[in-house]
Amino acid sequence: MGILFNLNQYAIGLNPISKLNNPKNKVAFTANQNGDSFQITSPERLFNEAAIRDMIAQNPELKKILSENKIPIQLNMNELQELKNGHCRQTQEIAAMIAKNLPAALKNEVNIKTLKEGALLHDFGKVLIPPEILNKEGKLTDEERKIMNLHSEIGYHLLKNTISNYIVLQLVRYHHNNKVNHKDFIPDINLQILNIADKYSALTENRVYKKAFTPQQALMILYNDVQKGEIHPTLYNALVTAISATPATNTVKMS
Repeated sequence: MGILFNLNQYAIGLNPISKLNNPKNKVAFTANQNGDSFQITSPERLFNEAAIRDMIAQNPELKKILSENKIPIQLNMNELQELKNGHCRQTQEIAAMIAKNLPAALKNEVNIKTLKEGALLHDFGKVLIPPEILNKEGKLTDEERKIMNLHSEIGYHLLKNTISNYIVLQLVRYHHNNKVNHKDFIPDINLQILNIADKYSALTENRVYKKAFTPQQALMILYNDVQKGEIHPTLYNALVTAISATPATNTVKMS
């Protein structure tokens, strides 16, 4: 699309996790695991009912969150498998393409293995979102939106006693933290790559409440987010380059 930016106009940080130290952020990604335990290393092994029921049983804090929000412990395994094979896989591929097309100095700051694992798992918490909310054709009510927005926190609590990588946990928990002026904004490059990849994937998929946008339409929508300061132009340019180099873009049907 030929869109270029003067990066000096933008104040969004693109800090690697190991260097992030911003006291204004509620959360900083560090090497401190805060008591999270490590048992399973392959994210593919987590997408099964027995493993998820074990995660729930091990985590009273998760049960409290579900109880307080009146969310039944009902596993939507079909939805989770569709997410893994569709949206999450596509998000993983797009994130990798963005990373590949970054300037060399930034590319070296991306942890591609961690980024890909976080992308595959970022919507893991939707396994506990009631299907009548997850697949609602009309606009969500405020209460339904609140429950939907809990999927990242639910995903974190499901995985925190199981996943082997603390940084992956943070990518799952904070993959929607892209509002620059919000107190919880995290200017980590891996997280922001995941954020834009997630958005592009969602825009180019068929959902029960919308038809898929074309790649060009999706890029223009994301360009508006760049102008609002919610996406760093360097990441956007990397996405544009990646999509422009793709002969054909297949959309994933989510139904």
